Amino acid sequence: MRRLLALSACVAAGFALASIGGAFAGDSTRERATASALRGLVDLTHPFNERTIYWPTAKEFTLTQVAHGHTEGGYFYAANNFEAAEHGGTHLDSPIHFAEGRQTTDEIPLRRLVGRAVVVDVSAEALDNRDYLVSRADLRAWERQNGRIPRRTIVLLRTGWDRYWPNAERYVGTAERGQDAVPNLHFPGLGADGARWLVRRRAVKAVGIDTASIDYGQSTDFLSHRILGAANVPVFENLNRLGRLPERGFAVVALPMKIDGGSGGPLRIIAVRRP
Repeated sequence: MRRLLALSACVAAGFALASIGGAFAGDSTRERATASALRGLVDLTHPFNERTIYWPTAKEFTLTQVAHGHTEGGYFYAANNFEAAEHGGTHLDSPIHFAEGRQTTDEIPLRRLVGRAVVVDVSAEALDNRDYLVSRADLRAWERQNGRIPRRTIVLLRTGWDRYWPNAERYVGTAERGQDAVPNLHFPGLGADGARWLVRRRAVKAVGIDTASIDYGQSTDFLSHRILGAANVPVFENLNRLGRLPERGFAVVALPMKIDGGSGGPLRIIAVRRP
């Protein structure tokens, strides 16, 4: 825990000092500090637009222009309305999504959404099997190579599936919409044995994946959602660019739209690598 607090403090302090350093040093010093900090940032978020992928039965993202142009007062003004389901694009699954009585989006403590993280890379296996399930054995194999996953870590699962975004047919197995399309979904996910192990043996903070769901596309019981949700473990789905990260030695900041009573919500998630 002390190491986690130290890492979080260093990240916060680094950006704060980079921002205000000019008050005590020249502009060139401040610019160098800021540039060094920014080089460590990796955006793990897909943009939201007309090509954003949603579950076949969910409302897709729409952006409606309200204003865009110069006003009678002589100034420029732009504004839009947007509509979308909670669960689509890069987003958060709150524990209540599949676990009655567990935390809603607004109830998730910030400590669950920020902290040290690891990437478990199973892309070699998953890209050969679109129904691949990340297992307890995969997680233990990762530990043999990289060391034990500390308690209260954010675990990100890399399947390599983000390379297919935003081609829905390749990314989720079908571009069709509606309930009849659901049986045609094919993409990797986390197996129930892996989910149980992460909760019981490693007490993880959160779990993320670069596919449309933490449960694989052919799931009908959504066991991994249920296991993680019952333990109040939030899930980050449709992540991007996990291949830009090391196996360990970085932090994650995952801030969803704070929807009161929500079961999820759009997510902006970044990784902070060591300089």
